[in-house]
Amino acid sequence: MFENLFASTGDLSVLASDLFAIIAPVFACAAIGYGWARRGMPFDNEFTTSLTSNIAFPCLIVATLAKLEIGAEAFSQMAFAGLLTVAATIAAAATVLKLAGYSQPVYLPSLVFGNTGNIGLPLCLFAFGEEGLGLAIVFFTVFLVAQFTFGIWVSAGHSSIRILLRTPLVWAALAGISLQVLDIHLPRWIDNTIGLVGDLAIPLMLLTLGVSLAKLKVTSLWRSIALSAGRLVIGLAVGLAVAEFLDMEGVARGILILESTMPVAVLNYLFAARYGRSPEEVAGLVLVSTTISFVTLPGLLLLVL
Repeated sequence: MFENLFASTGDLSVLASDLFAIIAPVFACAAIGYGWARRGMPFDNEFTTSLTSNIAFPCLIVATLAKLEIGAEAFSQMAFAGLLTVAATIAAAATVLKLAGYSQPVYLPSLVFGNTGNIGLPLCLFAFGEEGLGLAIVFFTVFLVAQFTFGIWVSAGHSSIRILLRTPLVWAALAGISLQVLDIHLPRWIDNTIGLVGDLAIPLMLLTLGVSLAKLKVTSLWRSIALSAGRLVIGLAVGLAVAEFLDMEGVARGILILESTMPVAVLNYLFAARYGRSPEEVAGLVLVSTTISFVTLPGLLLLVL
C-alpha cells in the first residue's frame, strides 16, 4: 500500500512539475511586463504592439506553418472547429447577456473573443510543441477574422472588409498554410530570417499583455467577476461540445479546448475604447478574467493533456 502511495505521490510530483513548466514562462513574462509598468518604467505600448502584430507575429506564423508536417485534413478540421466554436460561442453569449439584461454591443465581443493569441499561443506551444502551435495558429486566425468582422460590427454598428485586408496576420496565416499544404520550401536564408524575427513575437506579446494589465482598472467588480466566469465557462462548454461533435482526439482536441477557454482578449478593450462602448467595463473584464484564468489554468491543462 505504501509503495502504491509513494508511486502516486511521485506521479503527482512529476505532473505538477510538468504543469509548472508550461504555465510558469507565460506567467513570468507577463509578470515582468506588469511589474515594469507598475514601477513607471518607459514602455512604448503602441510601438511594441505594432512591431509584434505587423512584423514579429506574421514571421512566427509563416515560420511555424511552413515547416510543420501536418496534412491539409488536420488544418481543415481545426479551421472548421474554429468556425463552429465562434458560432456556438456567439449564440451562447448572446443568450446569457439577453437573459441578464446586459448590453450586447458592450459585452458580447468580450464573452466571445478570448485571448487566443497573447496567452493561448504560448500555452499551446509549451504544452504541445510545434505541432500544437501550428494548429493553434489556425484556430487563432479564424477567431481573428471573426473579431475583425463580427466583433467590429457589434462594437461599431458597421464593419469594413478593408480593415481585415490590411491585417498582416491574416495574410501571414494564408501564406504559411499555402506553403505547408503545397510542400513549398523557402530558401534557407529566408527561413532563418523569419524564424529569428518570429522568435520575438511570444515574449513581446506576453510583456505587452503584462503592461496592458497594469494600466487597466476594475470599475464594477462583481459584474466583472460574473461575466469573466461566464466567458470561461461558455468557452469550456463550447470547446468540449465541438471537440465531441467532431470526434477530435489528441493534440487537436487539446488545442481546441484550451484556446476556447482563454480569458477576455485585450483587443476587445481597444475596440471598446475606439467605438465608445464603455471601455472601463471591458477593461474590468480583461483584468478579472485573466486573473481568474491564472488560477484555473492548471485544471484546464490537466483536462487537455
